[in-house]
Amino acid sequence: MIIIKNLIPISDYIEQIRGVTYGKSDVSEIPVDGYIPILRSNNIKKASIDLDDLVYVKANKVNKKQFLLKGDILITASTGSIKIIGKNAFCEENINASFGAFCKVVRAKNVHSSYLKHLFQSPQYFSYIQNVVNGSNINNIKNEHINNFKIPLPSPEIQNKIAQILDDAAALRNKTELLIKEYDVLAQSIFLDMFGDPVTNKFRFPKGTIRDLVKEAKYGTSEKAGDEGQYQYLRMNNLTYAGYMDYSSMKYVNIPDKDLHKYLVEKGDLLFNRTNSKDLVGKTSIFDSSEPMVIAGYLIRVRFNQKANPFFVRAYLNSKYGKLVLRNMCKSIVGMANINAQELQNIMILHPPIELQNQFAEKIALIEKQKELAKQELKESEDLFNCLLQKAFKGELV
Repeated sequence: MIIIKNLIPISDYIEQIRGVTYGKSDVSEIPVDGYIPILRSNNIKKASIDLDDLVYVKANKVNKKQFLLKGDILITASTGSIKIIGKNAFCEENINASFGAFCKVVRAKNVHSSYLKHLFQSPQYFSYIQNVVNGSNINNIKNEHINNFKIPLPSPEIQNKIAQILDDAAALRNKTELLIKEYDVLAQSIFLDMFGDPVTNKFRFPKGTIRDLVKEAKYGTSEKAGDEGQYQYLRMNNLTYAGYMDYSSMKYVNIPDKDLHKYLVEKGDLLFNRTNSKDLVGKTSIFDSSEPMVIAGYLIRVRFNQKANPFFVRAYLNSKYGKLVLRNMCKSIVGMANINAQELQNIMILHPPIELQNQFAEKIALIEKQKELAKQELKESEDLFNCLLQKAFKGELV
């Protein structure tokens, strides 16, 4: 084991490049000749670069240094959210794009780029950034903040060895993440195999409304939530865009016994997010816990009659067709989109035989079982990676 006792400022080993400043007249929402794609903070996702949702800026606004190169680290350098400031992603290859003024690039000089990549994902880096950012409304990372970040800098051979160990651990984690995504793709494929594209309805299933399948549709409570309370409280963020429950961030609420039946959810209830941004309204999940929980007023709890299986309805609303229907029917109220319980029940839907719906639900249950095993593996691989990451920059890894 090599213990690295001395930490040195990073300034001599990197170059910092600020993003492109542009005005509304310089921007196009679609690619056109003479314009360059621009990445922004929203394109930094889980330490990787997402090339969706780009804007395009006049090429004369971009200088040569502002093109993203393999090995660059793209950082959110200015934002109103303390949780987002400093998040970053590594460029795995040259990208024919630049980046906006709220971002900056750290470019390696005389240091292993993959070693630097992992350093900027380490707990030491994020702890340091949280301590130095400033601004009452906008948090900013200045050049001197990064330059004064002190790092362990072993020999190039040791840098390479540390980077390889962390790359291997990250690859294991990423492989498991990909497997989980493949299970979601498989579920969508099974839906299309069994029921076909809702647009063409090749199996000639009868059509009707969701209302025909509903036993009851109830709104949640408007009681104020807190960090303590009698019941766990499900909110908008507890429903994922992919159609699953996320219990990682919970609040609590007190509900009088006489009102509890109105808001308590049962395993198998379909939950519908009726208010959010236009992209997120209509998130649809199935409550899958045995814990007593109640829902917030922005959610709709739906229970079905004997004609419908909730897993079929969830898959229908989360299909590409269903997402498009929900997006097109949203109405905006003070910047928020909304679909109320009546509008939800008026949505047209295929009415396949309940036996076929139940067969679909059984197949989905098998996929979910395998997916849970993969999630456990993912947690173990993430724990391993984070442990190695912590040790690496304390000089305890090699």
